[in-house]
Amino acid sequence: MYSREVLNKIGWFLPLRLAQYIVLFAVVVFWMGYPRFMQPQFVLYSICTLGFAVLMAAGRKHRLKNVTATIIGLQFLFEIVLESSIIYSTGNVNSPFSALFILTIVSAALTYRLLGTLVTASLVSVAYAFIIWLGLSRGQDYEISMRTLKTIFSSGDSAFYSIFLHILIFYLVAFISGYLAERLKERDRQLADTSLALKKAKLETDDILRHLNSGLLTVDAKGIVIFFNRAAERILGYREEDVKGMHCREAFSQRMPELASRLMDGIEHRLEHPRVEIEIVGAEGAVVPLGLSTSILTEEGLGMRGIIAIFSDLTEAKRLEAKMRTADRLAVVGELSASIAHEIRNPLAAISGSVEVLKNDLKVSDENERLMNLIVKESDRLTKILTEFLLYARIDRTAYNKVELCHLVGEVIEMLYHNRSLESRVDFRVESDESIIYVVGDEDLIKQLLLNLAVNACESFEDMDGQVTFRLTVNHPENRVELRVQDNGPGIPADNIKKIYQPFFSTKKEGTGLGLSIVHRICSALKLRMEVLSEEGVGTTFVVEFDTFVQETPSPVESIPPSCGSH
Repeated sequence: MYSREVLNKIGWFLPLRLAQYIVLFAVVVFWMGYPRFMQPQFVLYSICTLGFAVLMAAGRKHRLKNVTATIIGLQFLFEIVLESSIIYSTGNVNSPFSALFILTIVSAALTYRLLGTLVTASLVSVAYAFIIWLGLSRGQDYEISMRTLKTIFSSGDSAFYSIFLHILIFYLVAFISGYLAERLKERDRQLADTSLALKKAKLETDDILRHLNSGLLTVDAKGIVIFFNRAAERILGYREEDVKGMHCREAFSQRMPELASRLMDGIEHRLEHPRVEIEIVGAEGAVVPLGLSTSILTEEGLGMRGIIAIFSDLTEAKRLEAKMRTADRLAVVGELSASIAHEIRNPLAAISGSVEVLKNDLKVSDENERLMNLIVKESDRLTKILTEFLLYARIDRTAYNKVELCHLVGEVIEMLYHNRSLESRVDFRVESDESIIYVVGDEDLIKQLLLNLAVNACESFEDMDGQVTFRLTVNHPENRVELRVQDNGPGIPADNIKKIYQPFFSTKKEGTGLGLSIVHRICSALKLRMEVLSEEGVGTTFVVEFDTFVQETPSPVESIPPSCGSH
């Protein structure tokens, strides 16, 4: 059957068939004078040759495999008939044109491989033996012809050796050409597989290199940019089509001369830079720090092929590094401040206590009494600030345990109800999916978090009545508990939302500005997610998410303890 391999070798097969046709045409027309008895065979053979040439081109485009396979078969058949006629007419066993059969066998090898070539050799052998017999028995009756056939295949007759030698040559040529065609087919298959794997590897490699997060560019031994990935475009601010094919000095000297200099160091002085930091000017004119590594590309026997440069934008890394340095400095300052605050609180307590004693023991005028009261009041306020500051500074010392959240909410509400400053103007409500909810955290810190959020909500009401709601929602699939502390106060102005966690920021007359800062520090220390939702005139809601403490055999509780009910 006409196969794809034949189509892929059209450069070999079609010229060979045309050369075979030209040889036969020369023999029949010029050597033999185009005898009448060979005209039909030659015309049919010519038609098949022309049809094959046309269908070969058409079959490559339209895949007319069945039609072309039929034409090839007919072409070989008419070719064997035509060659047999030539041999019969030009000396029979002594004909010099018996070698034409060999050309047919070789041509068949390119189409039918080893098995088909051996079949073609068998047809050629039968045709050759037939025309030898036909030539030797020409003009004789049937009985003499059969006697001649027996004589031919007797070992003492010279015709036997001629036929045997030709048939041996036919099969030997068929085997060699068919074997080579099979090897060529296998080699082509391996080559095609290797080529496909190479293309796939090249595509995968190019795809990987182009999608690296780090910038990558390569220049050849002359300094010409030959590769430029997408990260390089983003970091350097150049498009690949703009710099590819340009010399690196010409491409980069304007905004990033140090990069061009490092590349040329590798080309001119064979210098590699494993890890250096340079600065470039970005597309928007800002200075961008780069971490750069350059390596020399070499090939055995050819020397240096070029330079590969891998680089990354260090802007974010520098920002984080600066932030960490600032955090370290603040940590040192915080420890020092905590120590100072602790030392101040002791003499401050002594001053406040002494003033209280003097106030009770001495008779002072109204003006002096007012000053003494002011000293006591401000000393208490200062003590409160120092106490909260020390709490703020020591929050990092956490201990993770199993904490019952509903119980803590109840304790906080009890504490707030006994606070004289609130009197009875604030109503507290608790809404919970379950009566007992266990979370992971530090009980003291979580209690402080709840207390600060509640106090912040209560202080927002100022002189008006209000309501604070604790809403607990359990998300069992994700093992999360959501706590919402909601008030119906005046809300937080949009301009202040980003400032509420800053230490000592407060809009209240009596506030220390550390309440929400402590809440934020507790959430950071316990790795809790916190969000604030506020609308002026409607109220504020703080949302805090806890990890559920997973119990092995949780048991449902029917009753709801008083601590989680409404007040």
